[in-house]
Amino acid sequence: MRTFLYLSLLFIIAACQQKQTATPTVAEYFNYGDTGVQTAGIKMIPIHTPVGNFKVWTKRFGNNPRIKVLLLHGGPAMTHEYMEAFESFFPKEGFEFYEYDQLGSYYSDQPIDSSLWTIDRFVDEVEQVRKALDLTNDNFYLLGNSWGGILAMEYALKHQQNLKGLIICNMMASAPEYGRYAEEVLAKQMDPKVLDTVRQIEARGDFSNPKYMELLLPNFYHEHLCRLAEWPDPFNRSLKHINSSIYTLMQGPSEFGIAGRLANWDITKRLPEITVPTLTVGAKYDTMDPEHMKWMSTQVKKGSYLYCPNGSHLSMWDDQKVFMDGVISWIKKVDQSAN
Repeated sequence: MRTFLYLSLLFIIAACQQKQTATPTVAEYFNYGDTGVQTAGIKMIPIHTPVGNFKVWTKRFGNNPRIKVLLLHGGPAMTHEYMEAFESFFPKEGFEFYEYDQLGSYYSDQPIDSSLWTIDRFVDEVEQVRKALDLTNDNFYLLGNSWGGILAMEYALKHQQNLKGLIICNMMASAPEYGRYAEEVLAKQMDPKVLDTVRQIEARGDFSNPKYMELLLPNFYHEHLCRLAEWPDPFNRSLKHINSSIYTLMQGPSEFGIAGRLANWDITKRLPEITVPTLTVGAKYDTMDPEHMKWMSTQVKKGSYLYCPNGSHLSMWDDQKVFMDGVISWIKKVDQSAN
């Protein structure tokens, strides 16, 4: 009996030591194994497409064999810059993560062939990025915000065997439902006179009219996109660097509803096909219906829901503590259950 207790104690101690060493030290966390010139974690990844070969920009933070998060920005064709919010939180947790500019975005190549701007082509791009970064189902978490949420869902439907976890932030599973929510709920919260002028401009297709954004910025964007009194510099840089031709082609001229190639996108009936652990994030003031986001978490096989009571479309900024605490705790929970 005494020998059994002694061996059990040794086993417990060894298990605890193994668990402790699983979390990288600071030196290990910042050791990327690079030789030669150090590039601050930046890697230009070759992407093969039907119309040629291009490169996309990625930047790595940290080194963790169990938790690697790839961030998918919105737009389409915004930039990784507004996702820099994660730099204040993920390193402290020891998470390895990657910022990434999708093809056509500011820091990546920007080809002009319009045949490239399809969901299927973007999904294939993410898969090429995954392979280049050596992300596997033992460690790969995919986090998408807005359009990045569409891309993350579509990637999961095609390649979920490569995922450890999926995080869908501020994006519904149906573009028509998103449009209806904008029309039937958000538009009715706007000053009727302002709404009437906005609708007149839209009816004329006069989207370059400075009055259009002059009205939408205070009456819609500051209410439902980012509610901070002063927008953070990373978000302003992302707006400055948007590729408007791709954005308009796929999303339409503004966040106030949806048009373009994504107008009829809807995967609501396919959500049960997603079987990996999935977190959906909704927010009270979002352009997306938070109740729909909650419903989505009940349709996937292993769903969870995070609600940001003070957040909007960029709740990673305007309800930051709730958003980051919730996302981090969920990732840790999935990691612990898998190990």
